[in-house]
Amino acid sequence: MRQIKWVLLGVLILSCGFANAASKEVIDAKVREALAIFAKESPAGIELMEKAAGVLVFPDVIKIGFGLGGEYGEGSLLIDGEPQAYYSTAAGSFGFQLGAQFKTELILFMTDASLERFRGSNGWEAGVDGSVALVTVGVGGAIDTKTMQKPIVGFVFSNRGLMYNLTLEGSKITKIDR
Repeated sequence: MRQIKWVLLGVLILSCGFANAASKEVIDAKVREALAIFAKESPAGIELMEKAAGVLVFPDVIKIGFGLGGEYGEGSLLIDGEPQAYYSTAAGSFGFQLGAQFKTELILFMTDASLERFRGSNGWEAGVDGSVALVTVGVGGAIDTKTMQKPIVGFVFSNRGLMYNLTLEGSKITKIDR
């Protein structure tokens, strides 16, 4: 029975990854939609995004867990508002978890140096290759000024589903061909 659970979980995680394999046109459309939602939810976040050297957007990240968990999503890196390259994000986890979650992730590279380190990497891991300051939006949509001064800033929003996890740590980001 235990082996069946492992096999089913592996198939489920892999099928989510392959099901999300989208063309660059589809990714670009989903990124534009995610940014429109983000603009409505966080005007202060848009101001911060406009100051960023680059913006990595994963519009549809799905996380599924049953004891073991995995998440996967595809997105693009925008520089001056234009897609420059396409990436996938993937992470695994272990612990008490049951359910599914859908979220959108934005990673803002606030400095040219942080953007170049990311672009020059062969697979980048949040929390290892770069610390991501996760933004929490306060009353009236204000963003903590200490967070705004970090070289890499992250937002997680449109969280829906039965699982709740607001972290980017451990996410492996890899360039994909589209």
